[in-house]
Amino acid sequence: MTALPIVWQRLVSQGQTCRRCAGTGEQVQHAVGTLEQVLRPLGIAPHLVVRELDDAAFAANPAESNRIWIAGRPLEDWLDADVGSSRCCSVCGDSPCRTVALGPVTFEEIPERLIVKAALIAAASLLDTPGHP
Repeated sequence: MTALPIVWQRLVSQGQTCRRCAGTGEQVQHAVGTLEQVLRPLGIAPHLVVRELDDAAFAANPAESNRIWIAGRPLEDWLDADVGSSRCCSVCGDSPCRTVALGPVTFEEIPERLIVKAALIAAASLLDTPGHP
């Protein structure tokens, strides 16, 4: 099986994360389950890595929280989406947290359908690589 790495990172402060990161985390888990079923017949297996940002890393660059990479590229690259920010809540304080905009719609929590779409595009590119069965 060819691995399809999916990396998701978010701020974790004193064991807590914000609502939007928690929501994205649930969506990432659902997406990986969907992708396991869909990609298995193609010989591709999604592999999720979850990373935690501490307070210092988040303070240095809040846009790194709630970020997803698929096959080494940011999710927004696969979708031709834009990255923005909006004020968050709780553990994020007053920091402007990451958003993803696709056309006129801005997402604070990244929905499963966008993660799956980006991963399917990435998987298609893996099928074109030499040596893939």
